[in-house]
Amino acid sequence: MRTTIFSTPILTPLLRFIAILILKLIGWTSIGSKVSVPKYVLIGAPHTSNWDFPLMLLVVLELRLQLFWMGKNTLFPFPFSGLMKWLGGIPINRAKSHNVVYETVSQFKNHDNFVVLVPPEGTRSKVSEWKTGFYHIANNAEVPVLMGYVDAEKKEAGFADFFYPTGDLDADMKEIRSFYAEKKGLKAENS
Repeated sequence: MRTTIFSTPILTPLLRFIAILILKLIGWTSIGSKVSVPKYVLIGAPHTSNWDFPLMLLVVLELRLQLFWMGKNTLFPFPFSGLMKWLGGIPINRAKSHNVVYETVSQFKNHDNFVVLVPPEGTRSKVSEWKTGFYHIANNAEVPVLMGYVDAEKKEAGFADFFYPTGDLDADMKEIRSFYAEKKGLKAENS
């Protein structure tokens, strides 16, 4: 796998220290502990603001996770595409017909350690239905889903617990969504 902000020798520990300082200064708490599972899909919700991205970077650095994240391809314009990929980004072109689920499952099969963060809402706007790609990736790759969250009301962000897909999409999505029912995003009106 390629080197990212989360795995760059010498620089990552320095950035981790800076992330811890910034989070303390802005009054946010990172929630989570060491993860020993080598492969999983991390979902992050509610995704309501452009500020979710820098907050995610700070929290992931503090919690010592090494991951990749999926984002719309318009976040990767020239000349910033290299930087966005170093920040862990994987560009997704939502306008083209392609099989992101299959490609991501292949990455899980081909690597001993692989973590990908997927915002299940697929947008910062309020949605009634989540995209199910993250679920299909986890189910087909036979890896768990780690439930990451932002709760602006409590000024905390991090992850809670693993969810193991059963193959029953409707029942599993209902259970996953129930965890997020009380979480408030940075723009509460979009939560």
